[in-house]
Amino acid sequence: MDSHRNQPIPTQCPSCAAALVVSRLQCPACGTEVAGAFRPGRLINLPEPHASLLELFLRVRGNVKEMERALGLSYPTVRARLEKAIVATGLDRDEGASMPSEELAAGRMAILEELDRGVIDGRTAAERLRELQQRRST
Repeated sequence: MDSHRNQPIPTQCPSCAAALVVSRLQCPACGTEVAGAFRPGRLINLPEPHASLLELFLRVRGNVKEMERALGLSYPTVRARLEKAIVATGLDRDEGASMPSEELAAGRMAILEELDRGVIDGRTAAERLRELQQRRST
């Protein structure tokens, strides 16, 4: 059992690619087993790089400036990546929006990346983000 320690939990059947269900848990200290059908948490299936990004976010207690330093990225890039990770978790705070959350996140990310690359200035980025927000609400 020790040889399997730091491996990620498989999420798909290797035979048919269907989603796997957790059916057994075992205590490594005493060997007690619990069997049943357990629903994994929302974050267990989060792919990389989203999982590592959210882990860093928690490690620095939500301090995006610390994330900038750790990742060597600009604030807009870190924010865009966090937004993408939030969407990937299914915890998107814009669930009732008429614009799909993936489209909104992609639009935000594109604007922030243009700002980061210097293609647009801060004022233009703010305008575009406001327009995007207005379109989302309609």
